[in-house]
Amino acid sequence: MRAWLITTLLLSFTFGVAAGAQKPDFLNEDEVDELRDAQGASERVEKYIAFAQVRVERFDDFRNRRPDPEYDIPGYLNTQLDQYIHITDVLKDWIEDHFDHRDDMRAGLKKVLELGPHQLEVLRHAEDSPDSYFDAYHKSLDDAIEDFSDALDGATKALSEQTKMFGELKQEEKADAQTVKARQKDEQRVTHQEEKLRKKEHEKGPPTDPDED
Repeated sequence: MRAWLITTLLLSFTFGVAAGAQKPDFLNEDEVDELRDAQGASERVEKYIAFAQVRVERFDDFRNRRPDPEYDIPGYLNTQLDQYIHITDVLKDWIEDHFDHRDDMRAGLKKVLELGPHQLEVLRHAEDSPDSYFDAYHKSLDDAIEDFSDALDGATKALSEQTKMFGELKQEEKADAQTVKARQKDEQRVTHQEEKLRKKEHEKGPPTDPDED
């Protein structure tokens, strides 16, 4: 059931961004515009992990602030974590879908592995060092840690497989190029030999008829 909901969310979100439909409530207008400009598989991965980074930074900032009766800090912290989870789910499905289509995401996946461990470190630190708002957001925090840990594992495996896959494709392309080059060289050698033979025959002149003597 959860997988079906996530897939439905991904499809509606992807087509919504492309068609200019109402934006998802876990992204702001600027982020939706950025996604419209980032249509490549790898570019989208980089955008998603950057959006996730923003939520982690906001969460870490506000959880260390003093309580303010005029501001719902616990609600804000939960909102940031919920958005983080939504972004993580879309990121995971995007990686899975484009991995199946053999789209090159290596640059984006490397960015996930660059930023992801620090994001987990921040979230786990919040879990290990409870603040005054912890009781209000700890369930969302647990879900965020579990969800992103899964995403990070998936990105690690995907990058490993794509490095092998595109590395092999590059080797095949290099081998094909060498084969073409060798064939062209053979054709040039044959052409050169034929030209030498024609030139030699031309220098000898036409054959004489024995009856003419």
